[in-house]
Amino acid sequence: MHPPKVEYDYIIIGAGSAGCILAERLSASGEFSVLLLEAGGKDNHPWFKLPMGYGKLYYNPRYNWMYYTTPQAQLENRKLYVPRGKVRGGSGAINAMIYVRGAARDFDDWAAATGDTSWSYDSVLPYFKKLENHWNPDSNWHGHEGKIHISSLRSGMHPVCEHFLAACRELDYPENTDFNGAQLEGFGVYDVNIENGIRDSSSRAYLQPALNRKNLTVKTGLRVEQILFDAHKRACAVRLHQHQPALYSAKREIILSAGAIDSPKLLELSGIGQGERLQSLGLPVIQHLPQVGERLQDHLCASYYYKTKVPTLNESFNSLIGQARMGLQYLLTRSGPLALSVNQTGGFFKSDPKLSAPNMQLYFNPLSYTIPKDGKVAIKTDPYPGVLLAFATCRPTSRGNVHATSTDLHAQPAIDPNYLSTTQDQQEVIAGSRLMRKLVQSAALQAVITAETIPGTQVQSDTEMLAFFRANAGSIYHLCGSCAMGKTAADSVVDSQLRVHGVHGLRVVDASIFPNVTSGNTNAAVMMVAERAANLILN
Repeated sequence: MHPPKVEYDYIIIGAGSAGCILAERLSASGEFSVLLLEAGGKDNHPWFKLPMGYGKLYYNPRYNWMYYTTPQAQLENRKLYVPRGKVRGGSGAINAMIYVRGAARDFDDWAAATGDTSWSYDSVLPYFKKLENHWNPDSNWHGHEGKIHISSLRSGMHPVCEHFLAACRELDYPENTDFNGAQLEGFGVYDVNIENGIRDSSSRAYLQPALNRKNLTVKTGLRVEQILFDAHKRACAVRLHQHQPALYSAKREIILSAGAIDSPKLLELSGIGQGERLQSLGLPVIQHLPQVGERLQDHLCASYYYKTKVPTLNESFNSLIGQARMGLQYLLTRSGPLALSVNQTGGFFKSDPKLSAPNMQLYFNPLSYTIPKDGKVAIKTDPYPGVLLAFATCRPTSRGNVHATSTDLHAQPAIDPNYLSTTQDQQEVIAGSRLMRKLVQSAALQAVITAETIPGTQVQSDTEMLAFFRANAGSIYHLCGSCAMGKTAADSVVDSQLRVHGVHGLRVVDASIFPNVTSGNTNAAVMMVAERAANLILN
């Protein structure tokens, strides 16, 4: 007995940051029937609305795939945590909401990698503007009629952050009032995708207003087992495993938006990938495509912790009165610490003035904390006033891979970012550590800092700094590149139109298509890619 088969014009696999935008745009005219499939559940819990609620979702298996890397040879063989959104809205529903496009050269490099100038920064800028409803109505760099509300953390920023900004001024770094404006370089206050104290994910901004459309069907809690192909290698249907197996067929296209981990995995389970690898798993080879799952990139970050002599957010989070006060402020006015991101100030710096572009991203947080692995509390703040300063290199050169390990859909893929595997990345880590120490030695920060608690001032030499980083660095969860765009099937997975090489009717639209990681937080770029992809598909 064959499973029931239902037909749509477009099937989108994954309701993440990209998939939600695609579903809204492809269904907007009413002309096409669209099916959006999400393996996770609905994002209707209050934690998804509350900006600081992401701490509660960090180790929550109901809403988070909670992946781990393979042991990382350059990081003391540690397995690093890789949270991924298992919910409508994807990782954009559980991230820290920092809105950074990246550097112009990031996208110019995409254009060079694909041989297609329509991916240059000047060409993708209109798509960034299209998605934005920006807080500054006078800025020509931004859109003001888009669906994603972009706000500044300036008005709600904790006072201790002013000492970080003063330190940067003292050291003559350039000040930047808009990291998404004329240039990326400089220090300042981050923008976030928050509207009136509520997280503005692509699920909230794009998908939820479209849910009542008759031509849009959204199904949650359903995991695609395989993409099916006809005799002409056209992607024609998806097979789901549930209580009753089901087939959904696509008249026009299937769009894979499952993210940098699950998109390459599903391609392999569907017979698209390196032929010998597929055969070793007992999978049929529909299309030999050796770059599937290769070229994985990510940003790697380490934090330095400090005690302060002035109040920070630690006191508020550590006391019942403080928690009650924050909760009441949020309920009454949608403002206060709970309405913000924890990453409030920072910026993009050159570790050497001779560099042509900033190579370091810094975050200054007005609290010092760890995230316990039991998931019972959102964050565990230090029992004294404190701050943390963190850095990541903008364009690491290490490349890794992610691959299916079994024909079992539920088996976790092997995720190997191959962190810190190049000499350049190791040298930049030392340079980033020196930059942080330079900032902390400024008079502005020395006026409020009493001690460096981690790693401590005994760590001084390049060797000691690199060793600290190896032992303590973690992902900032910007995984990308595992189904990269490029010119040919030998060097990439999709072409510049995001079509999978060698087959028909199948595109990939998510962070996996990045030819290189962008110079900052990746969610804005993912949403831009989705806007551009919708335009490509409809045209």
